Amino acid sequence: MSEKDRHVIEAMGMTVVVIEDGKVVHVGKPRLSYCPLFMRHRGISEITPEVVRENVEFRIRDIGMCTPERNMRMQDFLTYGVSELLAMAVSRKVLDCAVLVSDGAGTCVVTDPELIQGIGGRISGIIETTPIAEVVQAIGRENVLAPDKGTIDQFAGAQLAFSKGHRNVGVTLAKAQDARMLRDGFGSSVMLFAVHTTGVDQKDARAFFDTCDIVTACASKWVREEARTRALLQVGNKVPIYAASERGRQLLQDRIDQLGGRKESGPEDLPRPLL
Repeated sequence: MSEKDRHVIEAMGMTVVVIEDGKVVHVGKPRLSYCPLFMRHRGISEITPEVVRENVEFRIRDIGMCTPERNMRMQDFLTYGVSELLAMAVSRKVLDCAVLVSDGAGTCVVTDPELIQGIGGRISGIIETTPIAEVVQAIGRENVLAPDKGTIDQFAGAQLAFSKGHRNVGVTLAKAQDARMLRDGFGSSVMLFAVHTTGVDQKDARAFFDTCDIVTACASKWVREEARTRALLQVGNKVPIYAASERGRQLLQDRIDQLGGRKESGPEDLPRPLL
């Protein structure tokens, strides 16, 4: 690792967490008090800074998040998670690759479904990261946008994917501006997945439905509002994922079929508060 090993993530509850040299050095104030996914998988009924710290430290121990010991390969974790959808799409040749953001690498191009799931399956929103040699090597240096810097730039990541000869590229993004740039720049050659949408305003929620194929609800009030009239299909009733295009609808239907039918776990259960 480099001397200044620093990773900034938005962990559960939209909490800003800073990790340096494998240790949590800062935990901000959670913006959410409750997340149904963490309740289901970890039994967490209230999100506090202490709980966030414990969860991030658990992920560092368990999968080596933001360390050289990072476990880079994983099987499915969520029923309808974006990394699960991308891994399925690549395994079925619907997409050639996925442009993702990895801790310890930044933006990267991935063609291995287990690597897609390993990178995205249990990682929160990455704001900033430092390259870690072992992580870059596991992904392949030639597949990392800026292996010496850890740059996060999904548009440039898509450019890298096309320069490598890929023709159908899935891209995760968290900003409406990136969605517009990607759609304008690459047209139907990209399949766009809006993630980490909590806190977006009404204008950006509309832009996600205008430009993306898949939109995650997260704890977004406006994404849910927009989805009422614009979602072509919804899966999940705790943190829904919406199809915003026909391609997106087909992908969600493929996942439903792969699972042997709809798998909704219990009654609707919303994050609190919706932002």
